[in-house]
Amino acid sequence: MDRIAIIGCGGSGKSTVARRLARILDVPLVHLDAIYYDEHWTPLPRNEFVAQQEKLVSGERWIIEGNYASSLPIRLAAADTVIFLDLPAAACLRGIVQRRWRYRGGQHQADGVYDRINWNFVRYIVSYRHTMRPRIRSLLHDHGPHVRLITLTSRRHADRFLDRVRREEQPGI
Repeated sequence: MDRIAIIGCGGSGKSTVARRLARILDVPLVHLDAIYYDEHWTPLPRNEFVAQQEKLVSGERWIIEGNYASSLPIRLAAADTVIFLDLPAAACLRGIVQRRWRYRGGQHQADGVYDRINWNFVRYIVSYRHTMRPRIRSLLHDHGPHVRLITLTSRRHADRFLDRVRREEQPGI
């Protein structure tokens, strides 16, 4: 695993998995929210966002965390591994509540946390498995047939996966 795209619903734990995996593998980590939003929550123009991602995926080793389905084909074309956090809506909603409790909202670039909860975001989470998951699966089929797809369906499943990777990468620890 040298070029890893981590995707999934908001609140699924993408940033947490990405941080832990980056430490285990000693791979540079990029949170797409940090590129997409400035400090005033102004999104980067699409062409600049695409150009930034094209530059990022040219590296030999990386973890890029974030959904952004419209530009996912860029990451899929270059990735060797995709980790898809496919958690139920209830788990994702708990995730955003816990994030809000821990970070009190706002942007926390060091942790890759961009906490801006509104009703549109809650609706997105509730409908993710019905609307976005099929789109993600289609993009994976069309642009990522070469990738190793790892689908994690719970936080416990994610913890077990990370523990296994740690044991493989750091024997004796």
